[in-house]
Amino acid sequence: MSQSSIVPLIEIGDASPEVRAVYDDIMNARGTDWINNFWKVLAHDPKLLKRTWESIREVMAPGALDPLTKEMIYIAVSATNNCEYCTFSHTAAARAKGMSEAQLMELLAVVGMANETNRLANGLRPPVDPQFLP
Repeated sequence: MSQSSIVPLIEIGDASPEVRAVYDDIMNARGTDWINNFWKVLAHDPKLLKRTWESIREVMAPGALDPLTKEMIYIAVSATNNCEYCTFSHTAAARAKGMSEAQLMELLAVVGMANETNRLANGLRPPVDPQFLP
């Protein structure tokens, strides 16, 4: 597990008013008193920080998919993209939303299988069955 960052973390006490406003919104929305390191590195670009937070807040809000399902999808994509930070972060969030260890293991089994069969299909290039087309 990596323990360093490309840029220093911007802690709450060192945040500009613009960054602090985003930090406060994150803590309020999440019902917590701390900011995770992802936001602390994005804070070097306050506009990027704000835009990313607003987008993630909107996308991860309850909708046609429930919040746990969204977190599990985030885990799947993060594992596939080899994003250690996001895999840990969204696994913690999914556990907080009720994901069991059995669900996590089954999810990762599906991720592994999908990656394997995707690579086989990409390499072999079978034509798409007409029954699969919209």
